[in-house]
Amino acid sequence: MTEAMEQQKAQASAWFRTLRDEIVAAFEALEDRQVADLPAGRFEVNETTRTSDDGSDAGGGLMSVMRGGRVFEKVGVNISTVFGQLGDAAQKAMAARGIPGMESDPRFWASGISLVAHMQNPHAPAVHMNTRMFWTPHAWWFGGGSDLNPCIEYPEDTADFHATQKAHLDPHGTDLYPRLKEWADEYFYIPHRNRARGVGGIFMDDHCTGDWEADFALTQDIGRAFLPAYVPLVDRRREMVWNDAHKDTQLVHRGLYAEYNLVYDRGTKFGLATGHDANAVLMSLPPMAKWV
Repeated sequence: MTEAMEQQKAQASAWFRTLRDEIVAAFEALEDRQVADLPAGRFEVNETTRTSDDGSDAGGGLMSVMRGGRVFEKVGVNISTVFGQLGDAAQKAMAARGIPGMESDPRFWASGISLVAHMQNPHAPAVHMNTRMFWTPHAWWFGGGSDLNPCIEYPEDTADFHATQKAHLDPHGTDLYPRLKEWADEYFYIPHRNRARGVGGIFMDDHCTGDWEADFALTQDIGRAFLPAYVPLVDRRREMVWNDAHKDTQLVHRGLYAEYNLVYDRGTKFGLATGHDANAVLMSLPPMAKWV
């Protein structure tokens, strides 16, 4: 591995930490703005670890979770930097995606941020966001995006969320937003329900043009788009009046979210298959859900 790549990996890992800190601060500020009898929510932060098959250290990260807040019923913002050797299943999965060198050298390094927010008010949309960098001896790439998951849909919220994503992607090429939107529509689809998980967003994986600086800049702007795309929607909905019927709709919709993450989500499968902290991997699951 070249010294330049080591520096790039460190740069990416540091950026994910910076983004994490900005999001945590913004979400706690939302809690402070909400008028409610509950105390303002705060994140509980714990270190996570990954252990290799031989028991040696293989990296870790921070799991930051807020439960029972005024605005957020449960929200997690995790960062991790892990490394080691991929197991047989992970090697085969990556080889099937066209990642070179998996059979000959299964070493890997991965760093990223992953966020899922489930809301107290059923009118306020749930959301998911992640960005990541992955390295193997024969390849490197970026991935990630964000998607909106309202249980009660408001067309203006969907339009504003997508418009902000587009505005952050357009400087990197006007072809990117429609392509990443279509990718998100395909990726966040629940085949056994024949429906989308939410109202979409943007998503990419295995992104490598060969220009690390350009690809990292794109990944950063995907991350930077998140707060201006999402926080205004929460401010718009967090004090709306809701009733038991609204809450029931929310719980049923959360069932879709749980089904998708446990059955289809590539990140969940990778995290569990590579021995990362199971609580951190499953942080995305809602605190309560319902099936009809």
